[in-house]
Amino acid sequence: MKWNLPNILTIGRLFACFGVVIMFLYFNRPWADWFALILFAAAAITDFFDGYLARAWNQTSKFGAMLDPIADKAMVVIALLIIVGFSGMDPWLLLPATVIIFREVFVSGLREFLGDDAKTLAVTKLAKWKTTAQMVAIAVLFSKGAFEHYLIEQTVGMDPALVQAILAGEADDVLGLRWKDAGWDLSWSIGLVLLWVAAVLTLITGWDYFRKSLPYLRDG
Repeated sequence: MKWNLPNILTIGRLFACFGVVIMFLYFNRPWADWFALILFAAAAITDFFDGYLARAWNQTSKFGAMLDPIADKAMVVIALLIIVGFSGMDPWLLLPATVIIFREVFVSGLREFLGDDAKTLAVTKLAKWKTTAQMVAIAVLFSKGAFEHYLIEQTVGMDPALVQAILAGEADDVLGLRWKDAGWDLSWSIGLVLLWVAAVLTLITGWDYFRKSLPYLRDG
């Protein structure tokens, strides 16, 4: 393997997958959500730069080509497992997450089976948009967890009627509960919509890869 900057960025993205998990093991929420968001966003940005720098500096390698998609898939799958788990297995979140994870496993299996013919499943522009939608959706959903726990922490022990009055604008909002509640709702809505968009693109690109592989799956 070649120890160049693109490959180092790719390896760093792979380790960031475990870092996101560690954030929730050693930090309390909402700090864990913010740290996970920052780490995930930084890793997602390197996904663009490692490929760009490898091409610009003519530092492409077989090791980087092998590890890059693995790092991408590991990031998405691990982050989705964390988000779904901490969201109480919400079905509106669980379904698109399941579609995305199933597609990643399915396409990885296809590529492994095709071996040298896997070049027929080259990454398409639509697949890149799919990955972008996944990354942005996951980052937004991490921020949703932070807003949620800020609001929960500051309303523990408060009279529920007073909380409702504050959120409805009928009482003074000294603690800034209204903007935290708005951030919770907005980040959840945007993150969920983007995740469904990513799930739809996942199905389209998955079917496209399967269609391209059909000539290599027929007997005889």
